[in-house]
Amino acid sequence: MKIISGGANIDFAKKVSGILETELATTVVSRFADGEIFVEIKEKVRGENVYVIQPTCHPTNDNLMELLIILDALKRASAGRVVAVIPYYGYARQDRKTSPRTPISAKLVANLITTAGADRVATLELHTGQIQGFFDIPVDNMYSSGMFADDIKQRIHSDNLMIVSPDVGGILRARGVAKKLGVDLAVIDKRREKAGVSEVMNVIGDVNGMDCVLVDDIVDSAGTLCNAADAIMARGAKSVFAYVTHGVFSGNAVKRVEESSIKKIVITDTIPLKETTKSCKKIEVISASALFAEVIKRIDNEESVSYLF
Repeated sequence: MKIISGGANIDFAKKVSGILETELATTVVSRFADGEIFVEIKEKVRGENVYVIQPTCHPTNDNLMELLIILDALKRASAGRVVAVIPYYGYARQDRKTSPRTPISAKLVANLITTAGADRVATLELHTGQIQGFFDIPVDNMYSSGMFADDIKQRIHSDNLMIVSPDVGGILRARGVAKKLGVDLAVIDKRREKAGVSEVMNVIGDVNGMDCVLVDDIVDSAGTLCNAADAIMARGAKSVFAYVTHGVFSGNAVKRVEESSIKKIVITDTIPLKETTKSCKKIEVISASALFAEVIKRIDNEESVSYLF
């Protein structure tokens, strides 16, 4: 087994390799004067199973291109099997045509990763499940429900707990956490007037007197979460927590979280934290490295991954 890290989240890759008791393969990733990316693998990979850990987070295009070039370098070096381990899959929200003459970028990225040489993909909480079908290679889409449920049990001690999905599209994700905890589920019905702006319309479920936990896959501008929290509190909830897999936190998202009625927001470390995010006392991080390490081990040993979920 060889594990290679791109430059997007080296700390995460080190955590994964440490759990697997192996060192990251020596790789040189540099840039020419005009910004072109150059990759050189400094170790023999012929016939080896190689796992490339690289989330395609900000700067998205640079990190995606770096991943593609690493994959190409490995295939040209005759690696046995190349697995693209993508903790955060960028462009996942562009998974359908939302209006005439618009792209389906999630499909385009899937084609690029496959063409570059990946034999398999492992990722966490794709925005929508159908993105797996955009690939013509096996995709292991992992879920955060187990990690979140375990942390909720330790962090929130309440006899009136309720899981809330911030939108209709996330019902299955939130239901997975609610099922593991054996609690009820509520749903926020919202209307999005334009990209990045959401308006809460209704809360489906009785949240009065409940300690509510919002569960989502991505927090970007934080508008959806904060509006949902306000709507829940307006309907009599005692408190609102949030558990989100990928902490993008673009623009004024952190400030919005600090000023919101959300008591605590828990994210994973699939995306490296900005300094503004680290300084926010409302944001806490749990690591997904153990989950990825276990999945890599299972793939390498030809064992079931779905058994974990």
